[in-house]
Amino acid sequence: MSESLLAEHEDRRIMNLRGLAVTEIGISYQLSLRLDSDARVVLACPSTLTLGVDDGRQDVFLDPGRQDVVAAIGLFGAKVLSAVAFKTGSMRLVFDNGCHLNSRADPSFEAWEVLGPGGWRIISMPGGKLAVWSGRG
Repeated sequence: MSESLLAEHEDRRIMNLRGLAVTEIGISYQLSLRLDSDARVVLACPSTLTLGVDDGRQDVFLDPGRQDVVAAIGLFGAKVLSAVAFKTGSMRLVFDNGCHLNSRADPSFEAWEVLGPGGWRIISMPGGKLAVWSGRG
């Protein structure tokens, strides 16, 4: 697996997390998903977790600031199929167990951040811009 970001498009970045499994879930005033290869996804603002597949889909509101994230426990062991950071500051992760995790930008706070293999990092900045660090050269 390449440790760099996969691709940049006009409206989004494809993050190289495909195939990485959730190996640890941390809860404080943030929700932290540790993945294989020392990658990590940190949610600091409310997000939506879509559970199930096709007809049985259910949207669950996650609020890390209130530790209201119990539904995220179902992500333990799931592998990332797709990881997209939109240039509006939103993020979408799709997992092999049918779950979709969506996080929007926040007007006042850093809503989420992803630390990828090789040291790259993307942060959803207040107001909806992305800050991107490429990591090791």
